[in-house]
Amino acid sequence: MVFSPAPQLTVTIEQQGGRPELHVHPGGQGVWQARMIRSLGVEVTFCCAAGGEVGTVLEPLLIAEGVTLRLVRRDSGTGWYVHDRRDGSRQEIAEQPGTALTRHDLDELYGLALADGLRAGTAVLGGVADPDLVAPEAYRRLAADLRANGCRVVADLAGEHLEAVLDAGLDVVKVSHEELIEAGRAKDDSTDALVAALRALRADGAGDALVSRAGAGALALIGDEILEVRMPKLSPADPRGAGDSMTAGVAAVLAQGGSLHDAVRTGAAAGALNVTRHGLGTGHVDAITVLAERVELRSVATIKERS
Repeated sequence: MVFSPAPQLTVTIEQQGGRPELHVHPGGQGVWQARMIRSLGVEVTFCCAAGGEVGTVLEPLLIAEGVTLRLVRRDSGTGWYVHDRRDGSRQEIAEQPGTALTRHDLDELYGLALADGLRAGTAVLGGVADPDLVAPEAYRRLAADLRANGCRVVADLAGEHLEAVLDAGLDVVKVSHEELIEAGRAKDDSTDALVAALRALRADGAGDALVSRAGAGALALIGDEILEVRMPKLSPADPRGAGDSMTAGVAAVLAQGGSLHDAVRTGAAAGALNVTRHGLGTGHVDAITVLAERVELRSVATIKERS
C-alpha cells in the first residue's frame, strides 16, 4: 500500500521533431514510488485524496497507472504544476501545491490506508509537495497503528513528518543527505557525518535506514552493519526521482519476501536506471534486475566499531 495523501496533476510541454508536445500525468512522490513498484511486478493499492476540476482529471490518470485506487474525493484543493521543457531545461510556468486536507478528509483517508495497509502487509509512506498539506501527526498515527498490527512500514519523508514517524517507529526509513543536513541531523555530506546520522535515525525509531547521496553511492544501516552502496555508473538524462525509485525498489523486494540486502541492491538499481529516463518512477524490470547484479554493498563499519 502506498500512502500518498495529496498527489498532483503534472503538465509538461516538450519539443519533438520541431513541434511542441503536451504530456499530462499524475505526479508527486507517492505516484512515482507506486509506478516503480508496479514496474517491478508488485501489485499496489494507492491511497490518496483528490477533488475539484483537477481531481476529476487526475482520477482516471491514476487508474491508468495500473494501481488499485482508493480515493477520498475532496470538494477542491488538488495540486498541480505546469513545466516547459522545450529547450531541454525545466522552466516552471505555474504551480499550485494544493490546499490542506480537512479533518474529515484525513479521517476518511486514514481508514482506507489502515485497512489496505494491513491487507497488503507492506506500506510505503510518501511525502507531499507542501508540508502544510498534511499534519505530521497524521503520519505518526498511521505508522504506529500499521506497525502495531503487523504491517511493515517503509517511510520516505523529511522534516517534521520524518520526526513524527520516527517517534512511531519504522521498519525502514530512506532520507536524502540534503534533507539530513537541512534538518540538522548531519553537519555535512561526509561519510562520517552521514554514518552518525544513520546511527541517530536508529536510536530515534528506525529499524534499518538508507541515506541517498545524489550522484554518490548511498549509505545503508542494515542490522549492525553500515554499508556503502556502490551503484552502476550510467549517463543521466534527468537526475530527479532517483531517491523515490530507490524507496520503491526496497519496498517491492521486501513485499515479496526478499532480504533487505537484496532490497537495497534492487532499490539502488532502480534509482540508477531512473536517472537515465525522463519519466519519474519509470524503468523496465529486466534492466533493473541486470543492474541489481552489479550493485556492490561494501562494509564501512559496524555499529559497535562506530560507538
